Amino acid sequence: MATGLDAPALAEFKLLRPAPGDANPSDPPGHGPRTAAFFDLDNTLIQGASLFHLARGLAAHRLLTGRDIARFGWGQLTFRVRGERHEQVESTRERALSFVAGRTADEMTDICHRIFDDYLERKIWPGTRALAQAHLNRGEPVWLLTAAPFELASITAVRLGFTGALGTVAETVDGVYSGRICGDVLHGPAKGEAMRALAEREGYPLASCHAYSDSANDLPMLNSVGHPHAVNPDHKLRHYAQEQGWPVIDYRTGVRLMRIGLPGSAAVGATAGVVAAGAALRRAGRRREATDTIAG
Repeated sequence: MATGLDAPALAEFKLLRPAPGDANPSDPPGHGPRTAAFFDLDNTLIQGASLFHLARGLAAHRLLTGRDIARFGWGQLTFRVRGERHEQVESTRERALSFVAGRTADEMTDICHRIFDDYLERKIWPGTRALAQAHLNRGEPVWLLTAAPFELASITAVRLGFTGALGTVAETVDGVYSGRICGDVLHGPAKGEAMRALAEREGYPLASCHAYSDSANDLPMLNSVGHPHAVNPDHKLRHYAQEQGWPVIDYRTGVRLMRIGLPGSAAVGATAGVVAAGAALRRAGRRREATDTIAG
């Protein structure tokens, strides 16, 4: 299946690249920059759907009507209750593209910076952030892979100190959005294909890599790595993960952690993040303090 993510096109998605020599020569085999971690965004790294928060930001800048935001809000509610649906991702993407058509890329980038500051930052699951930071602390590249617009994905990755991001790329003509996309939406099989292309390009052996997602739609990504993790999983992914003996982490109704698969000090850091996440869920209004504690 063509994804628009061949070697030349993949260069468009690169955000940051570890500098030569970043690896610690004393790291044992399978550690350091050759081992990478791939994180989904919606309901894995953040609560709910990023496109809903994008819609809120567009509405704040008077690019959406009240009826538009209500439709996105309904999509957010069904996403939180039922999990991700392929047809929902497609329809939401089509609406989002129609809203940005005719806008400049610079304008959208500025809006996405504000969306992260105003909405996304406080929606980050502290435990998932701690898991990502544990990989970074071990010198391992961390990538964000999402169907969300690349502008929002890349800004999120930069703000969290990740290595880079892959996201759905909207076509621009002379710096203005056309209302079309380049390649496919980065979702389902396309996301798995993009991850494998990225791993091949960067020299990551997938057998030693980690991947984290909430949705069975991401099984093509999860099944491609040696260390898959189900985070806030939908029913289908939870059942599949339990059958396969994968780690399952759920922050929505308390904290459940099964064999997180990060050895040594990384496991300690990740576990601390999970504990902080549980505390934050029990104490409304203190999520930012929990996040700051983990980041420190």
